[in-house]
Amino acid sequence: MAQDGKALFQTNCASCHALNKKLTGPALAGVEERGPWADRKKLYAWIRNPAGFAKTEPYAANLIKEYGVLMTGFNALTDAEIDAIVTYINTPPPAGTPAPGAATAPAAEEDNSFLYGILSLVLGVIALILLQINSNLKKLADQKVGVERAEPVPFWKNKAYVATAIIILFLVGGYFTIQGAIGLGRQTNYQPEQPIYYSHKVHAGINQVNCLYCHGGAMEGKHANIPSVNVCMNCHMAINEYKGPELVREDGSKVDGTAEIQKLYQYAGWDPSVNKYTSPGKPIEWIKIHNLPDHVYFNHSQHTKAGGVQCQTCHGPIQEMGEVYQFSNLSMGWCINCHRETSVKFKENGFYSMYEKFHNDIKAGKMDSVTVEKIGGTECQKCHY
Repeated sequence: MAQDGKALFQTNCASCHALNKKLTGPALAGVEERGPWADRKKLYAWIRNPAGFAKTEPYAANLIKEYGVLMTGFNALTDAEIDAIVTYINTPPPAGTPAPGAATAPAAEEDNSFLYGILSLVLGVIALILLQINSNLKKLADQKVGVERAEPVPFWKNKAYVATAIIILFLVGGYFTIQGAIGLGRQTNYQPEQPIYYSHKVHAGINQVNCLYCHGGAMEGKHANIPSVNVCMNCHMAINEYKGPELVREDGSKVDGTAEIQKLYQYAGWDPSVNKYTSPGKPIEWIKIHNLPDHVYFNHSQHTKAGGVQCQTCHGPIQEMGEVYQFSNLSMGWCINCHRETSVKFKENGFYSMYEKFHNDIKAGKMDSVTVEKIGGTECQKCHY
């Protein structure tokens, strides 16, 4: 049903697709009218195993080439769930509703927590006053009938009250401590200001500089590596003036691209007026953005080369970013979910030649893809040892 399709769309598709505008991937409205997608079986195959399907379908291969991103495979989606997503895509919105994917101003969320806090405090004070009045009235009534009662124990000396307060403080403090501990190291949207304003949108997006030109270790090494100043100077010996689109920081301030290139020259010791190095260079002290705990093992090449994972899967729409920010939370749960859902580039991949059973099952048509989980990707020792 379309309402189920909407939930599935938001969960699986909305991070890369809108209905009526291009994002990381194409707009999905009218998808069945394009290419081979009128054949629902081909659409199933594409969604579940994009890399494998693109080898047999030129239209799919051209999509990957056009957007520079290989879609994540959703092997867990059933035919009925994919049908529900397509039904949602094809269902026109109710009259007066903004078209899905259209820019809309976010609704202002009214935060009443302060008001609720004041009301709770007032009610607490009233309750204490009423308790004191009740105690005094009871004392007067007892005195009138000649019943002598001992003086009540002050609140701060009452063991029951003190124990209750300690338990409440322990529970509240424990809750916030756990929440804070869970959040340690989570730096989603962390975007430090770098020594030089480097725009991935200009380099990787507009000018189509391949990621591997700067990050040479991303495909072959454990780490992607930060490029040296010499790598930057390979281009900027000749490019000493910025003439591209206006550069703007997140706070709205404008960036002088030419001045940023001059900063690079200062680090490199390059004098553009005489076109030669005139002073010793020094490394640029870039601020690291993506950090994993020391007890986590992560190998870049195992994901990019062996698994065929695209840069955008973890780093988000990097080709659209000005200054880079952390797109994914890089938590253990995020990694595990990815391992459960992502199909590796298994076929004709020597890295996975030892998994003979899976290769035979694929040849026999018993399965069309292998997720990371099936080759041990959710075992503790894969990342912690």
